[in-house]
Amino acid sequence: MYIRTVLPGIVLWAAWVAASSCATEPVAASDRPLNVLLIMADDVGFECFSSYGSKEYDTPRVDALARQGIRFTNAHSTPLCTPTRVNLMSGKSNVFNYQDFGIYPAGEPTFANHFQTHGYRTAVAGKWQLQTMQAGKGITPGEAGFDTWCLWNIPGGARERYWKPSFVQNGKLLDLPDHTFGPDMMTDFLIDFMTAKSDKPFLAYYPMILVHDPFVPTPDSDGGKRVDKAKRTAKRQKQNYVDMVAYMDKCVGRLVDALKASGKRDNTLVIFTGDNGTNAVLSSELDGNTIKGGKGYTHDYGTHVPLVVNLPGVIPPGQVNEDLIAFSDFFPTIVQAAGLPPKAIKDGDGISFWPQCLGQPGEKREWIYGYYFPRPYAAKLDNKYNHYEVRYARDKRYKLYDNGDLYDTLDDVMEKSPLPTDDADAETQAARKIMQQALDSFPSKGQAIRHDQVSSERKPGFQKRSNH
Repeated sequence: MYIRTVLPGIVLWAAWVAASSCATEPVAASDRPLNVLLIMADDVGFECFSSYGSKEYDTPRVDALARQGIRFTNAHSTPLCTPTRVNLMSGKSNVFNYQDFGIYPAGEPTFANHFQTHGYRTAVAGKWQLQTMQAGKGITPGEAGFDTWCLWNIPGGARERYWKPSFVQNGKLLDLPDHTFGPDMMTDFLIDFMTAKSDKPFLAYYPMILVHDPFVPTPDSDGGKRVDKAKRTAKRQKQNYVDMVAYMDKCVGRLVDALKASGKRDNTLVIFTGDNGTNAVLSSELDGNTIKGGKGYTHDYGTHVPLVVNLPGVIPPGQVNEDLIAFSDFFPTIVQAAGLPPKAIKDGDGISFWPQCLGQPGEKREWIYGYYFPRPYAAKLDNKYNHYEVRYARDKRYKLYDNGDLYDTLDDVMEKSPLPTDDADAETQAARKIMQQALDSFPSKGQAIRHDQVSSERKPGFQKRSNH
């Protein structure tokens, strides 16, 4: 058993139930049960939002949610899409259940299963990427607890996601007109679901298609004119990406507006985040610094994502919170916010940040544990997406890898120079000790990986980490 009780950064489910029982009842602004809308954008780091200080990107609708709710400044995902989705949906660190890229472990309960069991209507729209074409590999949306769904990157569909997309809705491949822009249809699908008349509350999960490459014009770009792939220069790609971020924000606004029009906004919790850092081919300016996208890397620009939470009349507006947030924490947070019974104590390592949303101190993480092994069964483990497993623990400043490398992420965000092991600085030594205890409190290898089947072919520089 790996029950972490010795370190103050981790609390068991029973502890938060007892410590914050006042926050475990439904807290909507009316007597109606709480609805939940969880939005996760694809491939966009914290540096792409004006609420986080960007002057390059325009995100007024997400900014408004932050201004009228709470914005977290230390939320960290895993550096790639599938691992983050498994982490988020299961409420468990990937070291316990991650199997391979594109696969959600069959039989692992999701937050949708939990809400469905407790009487919620459930829907998902957007990017799936949790089931392969091979039978028995991964999980269907129905098995994941969703009553209805419209998805891209799922067996039965093709690869187009933006213009004339290939989507599968409730098991049926849709025949869509050429002028269809995929994100619009996904947003429409969830609006129809959320605003439908029902005596049941809903859970809507929106793992967005935007803003993953290919970087294409949106309907709002130059009158919606499309640009051939061959004409997408580096400059054009960046402009398209800026436009895609703006369109992502527009889709968020449409969802919020639909909730208002339907009279459901005041009892709908809206959460917005991203699945990993920005694509590494892009660079953005923030606070006078150039930030190169970190997707696929375990340094901060690969894991540091936006997190905004909003519930009118319940979450005090204008909050900015610096507490560490891991993606295992989303499951217990939305469960506690809705006043549902928590999962079993042994089933997850997340900590609810719902008290922080309410303006209370909450249970503060001392550290976050990270596990990253994106494609365990690749023929060769020799690049940023195909490399050996990486384990690390981090606080707001220091990060320790399982090979002993310790980094000061404030002074060395790209993790180029590990601190010397004989550093006499008391703060550094204390951080190393705490982070090592954190690493030691988790399994030394991924529990769902067949290590006897993992390739031993790997080049120097990728044995332990994917940063170089």
